[in-house]
Amino acid sequence: MPHYRISLGLALLALAASPAMAQDSGGAVTVADDGQVTAQTVRIPLSRFLSPEARAMQREKLTNPPTLPQGEDWIAQVRLMSDEIQGDIQNRWAAIFPVNITSEVINGVRTDVVVPADGVVPENVGRVLINLHGGGFFTGGGAGGRAEAVPVAGQGRIKVVAVDYRLGPEHQFPAASEDVESVYRALLKDYPAQNIGIYGCSAGGALTAQAMAWFLDRDLPLPGAIGVFCSGLIAPFYYGGDSASFTPPMNGNAQPDAEVRENGRGNPYLGMPDGSDPLVSPAASDEVLASFPPTLFVTGTRDTALSNVLVSNSLLIAHGVETELFVQEGLGHQEFNDFVGTPEAMQAHEVIWRFFDRHLGQ
Repeated sequence: MPHYRISLGLALLALAASPAMAQDSGGAVTVADDGQVTAQTVRIPLSRFLSPEARAMQREKLTNPPTLPQGEDWIAQVRLMSDEIQGDIQNRWAAIFPVNITSEVINGVRTDVVVPADGVVPENVGRVLINLHGGGFFTGGGAGGRAEAVPVAGQGRIKVVAVDYRLGPEHQFPAASEDVESVYRALLKDYPAQNIGIYGCSAGGALTAQAMAWFLDRDLPLPGAIGVFCSGLIAPFYYGGDSASFTPPMNGNAQPDAEVRENGRGNPYLGMPDGSDPLVSPAASDEVLASFPPTLFVTGTRDTALSNVLVSNSLLIAHGVETELFVQEGLGHQEFNDFVGTPEAMQAHEVIWRFFDRHLGQ
């Protein structure tokens, strides 16, 4: 099957608009009185800074996009598609980083515990990472979490617990936050909070941020460090800012309409996100922001979440939080994990592990 993974949650939130790559670079550019720029036609080549491997995967993704399901059972179909794509990504990462995976129910929540095949190194025996998978809060469970946990466990030679949290539409906010709390409380019995790290991409990055507000609300100690990847701290986590306008055409999609872009219309789990509630949008509270642990942001120049990531990073810096921002040229949403084995993907996971290694307790 094609070696790429579509960002199903993001694509569906954007109504999976049809390709709109222009064929002519000589079209007119107009500027409205309010400053809005309209470019009738534009060429968007692949970045010349991409590695040959990533360039090939990017070309395949753009020229052979999957057909997204339609109809009343579209969520069930998306989940089947996600399982196939994520399973392929998991297997290819496991060929690079051999691991052992055990399914465990932790404090009532289903998880996959991923450890390197040759064991956790002694310096990491007292540390653990929690992965919160992406998938728009309605897909990505199971294989999605394993696909994101395998390279981090292998790179760091550390145990990673991938949480298969409850999804919409069967469950609504704050079900996922409750599941993260349950697993975190269980791990706190064996690990100091400073020795626990939490990370996730896309919806998982948003959930990682939400979990900080959730833990504070329940007087739980915060983890030693977190990773918010392909997402930000501002509901609805993807849309808004420049990147909501310029990245869709770069990824072969028409621009999402303003309502989708600004409000995240129709999310099966979050509904219409309440941006004033810090348990949904942590950026709504100065107190919550100031309490964040050291935070790593990972995104790409073609990621629709780019603007949200940049603003979120600035907000944490303004509140005195230690942050690290890693932006990869030419890559889109989740592609640092999707483009398995490319120099870009390998470097991203090196950055991720070095960050946690610096900030977690020994």
